[in-house]
Amino acid sequence: MKTQGNLVDISNRKIYPAEIEVANGKILKIEKIKPKSSLPFLMPGFIDSHVHVESSMLVPSEFARLAVVHGTVATISDPHEIANVCGMQGVEYMIDNGKQVPFKFYFGAPSCVPATPFETAGGEISAEDIEDLMKRPEIHYLAEMMNWPGTVNRDPLVMQKIQISKKYGKPIDGHAPGLKGELAAKYISAGPSTDHECFTAEEGREKLRLGMKIAIREGSAAKNFDALIDLIDEYPEMIMFCSDDKHPDNLAVSHINELVTRAITKGKNLFDVLKAACLTPISHYSLNVGQLRIGDPADFIVVKDLEKFGVQATYINGEKLAENGKTLIPKVENKVINNFNTPLKIPNDFKLATSTAKVRVIEALDGQLITPEIQGEILIKDGFAESNPEKDILKITVVNRYFDAPPAVAFIKNFGLKSGAIASSVGHDSHNIIAVGVDDHAICSAVNLIIESKGGISAVSGEKEDILPLPVGGIMSPEDGYEVAKAYTKIDQLAKEMGSTLNSPFMTLSFMGLLVIPDLKLSDKGLFNGQKFEFTEVFI
Repeated sequence: MKTQGNLVDISNRKIYPAEIEVANGKILKIEKIKPKSSLPFLMPGFIDSHVHVESSMLVPSEFARLAVVHGTVATISDPHEIANVCGMQGVEYMIDNGKQVPFKFYFGAPSCVPATPFETAGGEISAEDIEDLMKRPEIHYLAEMMNWPGTVNRDPLVMQKIQISKKYGKPIDGHAPGLKGELAAKYISAGPSTDHECFTAEEGREKLRLGMKIAIREGSAAKNFDALIDLIDEYPEMIMFCSDDKHPDNLAVSHINELVTRAITKGKNLFDVLKAACLTPISHYSLNVGQLRIGDPADFIVVKDLEKFGVQATYINGEKLAENGKTLIPKVENKVINNFNTPLKIPNDFKLATSTAKVRVIEALDGQLITPEIQGEILIKDGFAESNPEKDILKITVVNRYFDAPPAVAFIKNFGLKSGAIASSVGHDSHNIIAVGVDDHAICSAVNLIIESKGGISAVSGEKEDILPLPVGGIMSPEDGYEVAKAYTKIDQLAKEMGSTLNSPFMTLSFMGLLVIPDLKLSDKGLFNGQKFEFTEVFI
């Protein structure tokens, strides 16, 4: 196969007309040709440097079908979510499912499963499991070390996992939101070499000075691109791009190509931007991904221009996998695994007795994972706490999905619902059922829709109800990715018709149980202060 175009040589910072010849999946020849006005551009494919494939609600084979359309050829994938549900079986599932398609998935060994001892998960990844995984060629790194207090304080189990990764010469991903000063230095000195959790330039700059690579994140929930992109001017060798979490409707529209386009629009240097999007992950994680050099795997994309980066074709190992907005990866049959075992609930399960209306409130911030603790007043009826929709203080609950247990109940602001409730069994990190609503009946109905389907996202408003079933681990669908994206768009719209003003209400909802991100979160065991790393009272 021969292809002509203006070749973008990122490493040497040159662009020149060339013909590339591909044989047996590799670049055989690159020859300069005479300039032609109509030539497209040939460049290495994009790499998502940190993503939880599960957050797309798609199994890996379906994620790949959508991602290649946007020029993505590889992902650094942390199977942390399915591991929290199904343990080692979940990690094996992701690897095996990914192998069914010619996309380049590079999986990590989940370092924190369960994420904390303050929640109920369905699986555990022990130090012995980490050792077993690190021996495998499919495992390329130790996935994000979220237990930063354990890392800073040199907890023996945390350090054992880090040492195992070092023994096998595989990098360690970090997760240290807001960490600065002496704490950041101690964390980084233990071994973590990347961070995707920075939300200010000051924080990112400090970690870069300490030798950490920063993955600039722009996903469906956390959006840090605008705050961090100027760091590429100062540290072009140390920046990568990632999505972290990408819902199916967003993945159907764009991926890393969107970050590249936005960076160019902001006037950033073309070669610095493409290095971050295409090359730095290859060197950091030792990936077998081509860089458009003779002898490399023929992983490259054809784009219309270097401003909008309209992808005309995507090649992996010399095989054309996308063309003009259409995926060429055929759909495969996907197995279903799960771990879901809780009975249906009744409205009384969500009642919370109180003698005071003053409560601690989780403040959800659109486009951020951090949730400040604020105070607010709820309504009281017959001695029980109720939502106060007028002040946008709504009831939030987390329901254990692994066995029967009383739901945890607290209050949250900024979801904006005026009626009904929304619920999800995508609830980082343990993936218990999480719901927000204006009254107990609606909350109960939304939760029960999910229990009946053994996983999904649901919305209930009066006579209207909808559910997108997610039977793979209660967090992914085995169905066609584009159909899942349509179904997600429909239920997302219903949530917004119910009053939610959030850009992505279900994605935001999924992070309200993520205890490792401060300040205030809710687990199935109760309200949790992420600064002090301890439970706290709902009522003041």
